[in-house]
Amino acid sequence: MAHDFSDAELEAAVEALAERDRFREAESVVARAAPQLQRILAQALESGGWFAESHDEAVRRALEPPGEEERRAAVRTLLAEETRMGMMVGVAVGWALAEELSAKE
Repeated sequence: MAHDFSDAELEAAVEALAERDRFREAESVVARAAPQLQRILAQALESGGWFAESHDEAVRRALEPPGEEERRAAVRTLLAEETRMGMMVGVAVGWALAEELSAKE
């Protein structure tokens, strides 16, 4: 069941995650579900094309600049993009997991 949250509600919820005790419960749930969540995350990234030919092409492009500094910058950019994508998909998976758990309550 999807919810419509205001920007203020989302901001308050994100700020609440900074409180260590509030984050511990979520961290515990994620740790228990980590193997299954890792599989789901990998499937989502693969279906989004991040671990297919396009990924290999992005790696090739990052390694082709002639200068070491340019290559280093291209590889850093690729890693940052992959990290952002992984985080976004991971958040979506976590959100869906929270929805599934709250629907059962």
